[in-house]
Amino acid sequence: MRQQQCKCGLVECRLAFSHPGLQCGWGCVQSQTCGSDLGWPSGFFNITHARNDNLQGPGCVHSGMDVWLASNSPRRYALLQPMFPNLHHQGLHDVDETPPSGTVDHQVLTICERKASSVPDSHHDLVIVADTMLSDPDDHSLSMGKPRDLAHAATMLHRLSGRLHQVWTATAVRWNGTWHSWCEQAVVSIAELSPDQLDDLLTSGSWKGKAGGYDLAGPMAEHARLVEGASSTVLGLADGAMAFLSALATLD
Repeated sequence: MRQQQCKCGLVECRLAFSHPGLQCGWGCVQSQTCGSDLGWPSGFFNITHARNDNLQGPGCVHSGMDVWLASNSPRRYALLQPMFPNLHHQGLHDVDETPPSGTVDHQVLTICERKASSVPDSHHDLVIVADTMLSDPDDHSLSMGKPRDLAHAATMLHRLSGRLHQVWTATAVRWNGTWHSWCEQAVVSIAELSPDQLDDLLTSGSWKGKAGGYDLAGPMAEHARLVEGASSTVLGLADGAMAFLSALATLD
């Protein structure tokens, strides 16, 4: 694995993963105010590296705090509910999820920002938004989101069968009045799927609402292998965000 450092405007980027079977991809861990290079309003995310050793003082999470996962994803809910007994689980409405032009990491970050910007000022103490996309294994500059229907899911699974692919997840957390964000990448290998296996995956309905048309924690588990990165990234929450939220959940 190679690591490099670069500057994209005011956003510090880290080459998170490279794999012999894949083109290198950029995993962004934002450490300063986001600038226009990613198409975000300047100052939208004020603190993004979110060091866990700085989590103290007023606003710390405890069992009585109201936590809103602004997503309808059952997998994201399953990841977070053990941490937060008072987790509220409801997606946002009227968010434009049309991918912008640009690289897949830019696309997923932009849509995550759109979701964050649509979160109303409310009584919720902690708010979590996220977005997940796959890179097309034939062209890493193209994204694969959620399938529109059964036929679209079948097309996606055919493309992923017997291939390696990249999964990108961006996650933003509003805590104590400040947004924190992460964008991370994982690499997944899917075995060659027989016609019967493909049919089973499609008829199970597990493709619905899943980026790339599959559920790593569902029926696809017996056909897929995590090559690099964290399983939470594939399931819909950046691993850095999970660590940050876990630290919040254990504070008194």
